[in-house]
Amino acid sequence: MKILYRIYQLFIALPILVVWTIFISLTVIIGCTLGGGHWFGYYPGKAWAWVILKLFLIPVHVEGRQHLRAGQSYVFVSNHQGMFDIFLIFGHLSRPFKWMMKHQLRKMPFVGFACERSHQIFVDKRGPAKIKKSYDQARAILRGGTSLCVFPEGARTFTGHMGTFKRGAFMLADELQLPVVPLTIDGSFDIMPRFRDYHFVEWHPLRLVFHAPIMPQGQGPENIKRCMDESYGQIMASLPPRHQGFVENPDQ
Repeated sequence: MKILYRIYQLFIALPILVVWTIFISLTVIIGCTLGGGHWFGYYPGKAWAWVILKLFLIPVHVEGRQHLRAGQSYVFVSNHQGMFDIFLIFGHLSRPFKWMMKHQLRKMPFVGFACERSHQIFVDKRGPAKIKKSYDQARAILRGGTSLCVFPEGARTFTGHMGTFKRGAFMLADELQLPVVPLTIDGSFDIMPRFRDYHFVEWHPLRLVFHAPIMPQGQGPENIKRCMDESYGQIMASLPPRHQGFVENPDQ
């Protein structure tokens, strides 16, 4: 079955993936340029990710979406297991949001420009002015009622285990007094871990868990630390035992 799955990927899934990605990227670029940024900045990307998961025959199980309230913006924070995290969240978060992503992704053909036109947030750490610009953009998006999705580890894991969390997303949530929603991703590391980028996809189910929102309690350093610690603990507890426990990520 593994050989058949790889043949399917090479001759069917990969060509469709390339054409589909170019088509969706152009749709986003044109739609956002013509002024439809709110719709084109989210729904084509959602369709892109959902179709890719179906294309690679990856089953998805989602838990806890009932915790979310209509009309409320959230700061979503997730562990970062692998490349398929993007498809899982984009395809199954089921509400408009913007990504915070590494500025290097702007260089990806078609996709990078589509992300730029749809006002995804490129986090550029090459100096205080660039960092401030990234967080000013994130702050404006949250104030406008759109949610934000962040990988607070800042980098994909090498081991399947979680590294440390950075404070930036939690500081934004604290400043704007918004709830933080921890997301647990399980299975992405088994599909395409970081050290196997652009290799064949390994078939494995994906699971996305929405934890209950962590509401602000006061404002300041204590609230930031509480939200960060509770998020980390909830995500960790929902991982399978083989991926529980902290392992230092040298790329953080």
